[in-house]
Parts: sequence; C-alpha cells; structure tokens
Amino acid sequence: IRNTQLKLKQSNTLREQPKAVSLLTASVATTLSPSDQLWTTSRDKAVKLRMESSGPASRTPITIHQMFLETVEQYQDHPALVSKKDGQWVTLTWRQYYEQCRAAAKSFLKLGLQRYSGVGILGFNSPEWFISDIGCIFAGGLAAGIYTTNSAEACQYVAANCEANVFVVENQKQLDKILQLPHLKAIVQYKGELQKKAPFLYTWAEFMKLGEDVPDEQLNTVIDSLRANECCTLIYTSGTTGNPKGVMLSHDNLTWTAYIGSSKVNINYAEEVVVSYLPLSHVAVVSHFHYNAHSFFQGSLVTTLKEVRPTWFLGVPRVWEKMQEKMKAVGAKAPPMMRRISDWAKSIGLRYNYSNLVPWGFMLANSLVFKRVRAALGLDRCRFCLTGAAPITKDTVEYFMSLNIPVTEAYGMSESSGPHTVAIIGEYRVTSCGKALPGCKTKLVNPDKDGNGEVCSWGRNIFMGYLNMPNETAEALDQDGWLHSGDLGKYDQQGFLYITGRIKELIITAGGENIPPVPIEEALKAEVPIISNAMLIGDKLKFLSMLLTLKCVVDDNSEPTDELSPEVLDFCKQHGVTATKVSEVIAIKEPTIYKAIQDGLERINTRAMSNAQKVQKWVILERDFSVSGGELGKLLEQFTVLTPLRPIAESLHYANKQNWVNTLCCW
Repeated sequence: IRNTQLKLKQSNTLREQPKAVSLLTASVATTLSPSDQLWTTSRDKAVKLRMESSGPASRTPITIHQMFLETVEQYQDHPALVSKKDGQWVTLTWRQYYEQCRAAAKSFLKLGLQRYSGVGILGFNSPEWFISDIGCIFAGGLAAGIYTTNSAEACQYVAANCEANVFVVENQKQLDKILQLPHLKAIVQYKGELQKKAPFLYTWAEFMKLGEDVPDEQLNTVIDSLRANECCTLIYTSGTTGNPKGVMLSHDNLTWTAYIGSSKVNINYAEEVVVSYLPLSHVAVVSHFHYNAHSFFQGSLVTTLKEVRPTWFLGVPRVWEKMQEKMKAVGAKAPPMMRRISDWAKSIGLRYNYSNLVPWGFMLANSLVFKRVRAALGLDRCRFCLTGAAPITKDTVEYFMSLNIPVTEAYGMSESSGPHTVAIIGEYRVTSCGKALPGCKTKLVNPDKDGNGEVCSWGRNIFMGYLNMPNETAEALDQDGWLHSGDLGKYDQQGFLYITGRIKELIITAGGENIPPVPIEEALKAEVPIISNAMLIGDKLKFLSMLLTLKCVVDDNSEPTDELSPEVLDFCKQHGVTATKVSEVIAIKEPTIYKAIQDGLERINTRAMSNAQKVQKWVILERDFSVSGGELGKLLEQFTVLTPLRPIAESLHYANKQNWVNTLCCW
C-alpha cells in the first residue's frame, strides 16, 4: 500500500482533456480539471472550487482515494468495518478494507464499467455496501445508493438517470425489482444464494474474484485520472414533489467537508465507534471512512447500541422521540419512590445543561439516574449525541438534557454534502442548529420584520449541480454560487442559527393571509401527546383544518398498525377508555379522546395571532403516515423497531392534500 502513488499523474487519463492545473504542497500533489464554472449538470464536467487564499477553505483539494490512502497508511491495522456473521463479530481493518475496495474496483472494470457511468447499490447497510461504493469510485464510476423501500419503477428511474448498467443488490427481494431493467451488464447479489443462474448474475464471492486478472497498473491509471473537482457520487433526493434529483457531489465536496466536520467536533481518529443504521443512500453517511471511525452494522438498533456502545451517535428526530416515548412508558410503571427520585434528578440535569454550572446534588443524581440511563441505552461512552435531517421539538431536547444526554443539532442537506452548521457541546443553544462550519458561510435572504429569511449557504461543501437538470440547478444555485435552501431561519444575538420553517410550507388562505403550518402542528402535538402526526391544511380555503393520527404500534417494516401505542393505552387506562385499536376510537368517536383533542385545539387557538390562524375543523385518520402510504418522503426511513419520520410537508401539502380536503368536507 505504501508503494501506491500519492502523486496523481497528469497523463495517461482515460479521456482527452485540457492540460490540468496543478496544485502542489509538500506532502500532497493534486491536479484539478480546468473550469471557470461553479456548477454543472453534466456527469463528465468539472467545476471551479470555492477556494479561499487562506484559512480552512484554502486546504489543498484531494480525491476520495487520496484521503482513503492517507487513512490506511496511518491506521492500517485498526478496525474499520465490523459486522456480525453467524452471531460472531467479523472485523475488517483499514488495510483489508482498502484491498477489498481495490478488488471490487477491478471487478467493476472487468464488467466493463465506463467512466462516469452509474453503479446502483440497493440494500441494507453492510461492509459489502461500502466496498461497492468506494470500489465504484476507484473504478471511475458514479455510485448511486437507492432506498430499499423504493418500488421497481423508482429503481428504474434512478438507473436511467445515472446510466447504471451494473447493480449491486442485497438479496432476492431487491434483485426482483431490477431484473427487468434494460441495458444491464451485471447484477451482484451480496447476501444469500442466487435462486437462479444467469450469465449476468454474480454472487459476492464470484464478483470479488472476477477482476483478479486485471493488472494493478490498469486500475492505478484510472485512479490517477480522478480529479478532486469532478463528480464521484450521486445522492438522490426524496423527490416529494416529483422525480428524485441526482445531487452531484465531487471528491472535494466529500473530502473537504469530512476534514472540516471532524475538526469541528474534535474527532479522535481511529478511536471513534459508530453504529451504521441510517440508510447509506443518504448523504449523512456516505463518507464514513473519512472520520477514521470503525463502523458496526446493526440488525436491531436497540440491541446493537447496548452491545457496541458507540462514542458518537446521530439520530434523526424520530429516533430520539421513540427513545423518549419508550423511556416515559417504562417510567410510568415505576414505583412512586423511583418516580420521585427520577423527577428530582431530571430537574438537576436540566439546570446543569442549561447553565453549564454544577448544581448541588448533581453527583448523586449522576450516580443514581444519569449513569444508569446512559448504560441502559448503550450511550455510556457516547461523547457526541447529534440530531438532524428534520426539526426536533424542544420537549424532546429538554427531556434528554434532563437526563444529562445533551442532544445537539446539525443542519444541512444533500446539496451541502451533509452538514453546513453544527452545534457542539459547550457551544449550543436549545433548538438552534449552531453555527456554520469553518470555511463556510450562511446568510439570510429577504428577512421579514422578525428576522426570518431564506437560509443560503456558501462553501466548498456546496454541490456541483443536479444531474441532467439545468433548470432545477439554476433554481437552487444563484448566479453568485449561493445555495438557496428553501428553509426559513433567523439568528439570535450570538449568531446561532434557528430554522423556523419552509418557504413552500406557507399556507395562503382564501382571505390572503400567510400562515406557517409547522408551529401550529407542533403546538397541538405538545398539548395532546397521544397525537403522532398533525397536518394543517387551508391553502386557498376559507378556514384551517387539521388531519391527525394517533400514536400506534409499528411493525418490523416500520408500517403503522391498528394497535394503539403504550402511551395512548396508558391515557385510555387513566380515563376509563377500553379501546385498544385506532379503528375502535374512530368507530365510536371515543368521547374522552375526542374531547382531549378538542380541548388542546382550543388552547392553541386562544394563542393564535389572528382568527385566520385558528383551526376550525379536524379529523382523525384511520392510518398513521408512512412511506408506503405516500405521506412520508424517503428522507431517512428507519428500520426494525423505529417508526418513520415526521411527514415531509411538501409531500403532504401537495401530493395528498386534495384527498384529505374531500375527507374533511364529507365529515
């Protein structure tokens, strides 16, 4: 490995190109493809990097391979990927990981993978997923992760958009989705045996041996032709208002963001432990190896957290909310004395995390409650507890603060290579998503009288453009290269950013009043905790109405069932209600539950800024929102015991609104 060249050659590229512009430092030599444009929609074009003359943004650009190789040289025998096989943990070191990525790259070349062509990866998190992803990049392809819940039609769209003629799938279920796709050269199945044989179907073992006769020199030539300012991977957005958009991320987007992000949160290289459970098709996890952490792959998140005890943990809001709900359900069954001790300890924890001053009794509370809770969750070693990808409620944040588990927020999107602002311990405000990463900039456009404006971002983390979508790219990136998020935000006096809503979420009533729906939805959920999801509608209508779902049990596929959740059952028990199913509540319009909702609604109506912002009608839906039902976008679906995310407003307001308006009118 140490003999692998660090300096990228400026010749022997696979395509003719203008003379490369060379950037040299003492330790790294990097070439960039010439470009004077900040964005492109072509897979084989380069972009101009947003580099500065000094500071973090002046860091020398490097490719994925260069960063990986630097990691291997420093930490070659440290664990990189850890997974279970037949009940036993199996470890790949960084050196073994790198060797397998090279072997996969050779096999992709043997299969005829063309430069800048896509490789679709369709499956649950595993070492094979990572190896396929990095191997594709080494071979000059564009890795494109696909959500496992995607339909065959959605898979076909992604395959056509990225020109994927090679697919890597997890099992027969995923294989069936793509067998009929045209122009496929090969499909690799990385788990289980193939149910039928075909010349273009390979097991993982067959695939990894396929490229053994490809010379190292051939692969090195491809690797040497990689450029930091060219595309290396595609992240497909959720597509809640249309077809998914292929976010083109360059080598520099990922390597620079990884370096800056790790420096911001003081990563201990080669010592961090993480659990890989969020979908690898999402930008939050595509560049895991740059942090030099070793990743464990899970079956059940709850079990794996306890077994692995990660040093940092990222959970989307619904993960933290489900933890909160489970812990509250357990706490409600504790003896009265234990509940009093717990309440006392939580008051101490909340004071401590708000003031950062150690109050009297903290050590005792820590010994009796905090340490035990963290150990029970598997977070006793966790130094960073993060949340992102969607808004999290103040109630949930304060709940974990009270247990001395401060959960800080990160803000970003696929188009910003993941994080753009981050809040860290010692530098955060409750409900704030922190400040911009070093070398990045944030500004608010067209702020209103309260300081709320559109959040716009600048930095070397900003994406190249949407693949083959010039109009959409021009909407996202202005002429000066600023990324327009569509999110509304404001600053406090210390410069902390708060996300306050979405521009497109504004409801404009028939009377012409602009109403932000999220605060009203969140207010009702806070008033009536048995509500799972709340959806405000009223665009171009005379008054506001609300669609509600009750908290319910979800199955192993994250599908909502008819069974009421333990929290709702506790409410029913306390109020003498015998119903155990959502359908039973709706069938008789259970008076106690309906009255609790109406009372909560009247309380938030009294706080409304105007009559137009008061909710006049509401209805409980028979089924909670889900990805399969079409109400939720595929932002970060959860697995095993985890329920889906809160609804993405765009999909709700535009895709299904009319059906629900009709439901309310009939009701």
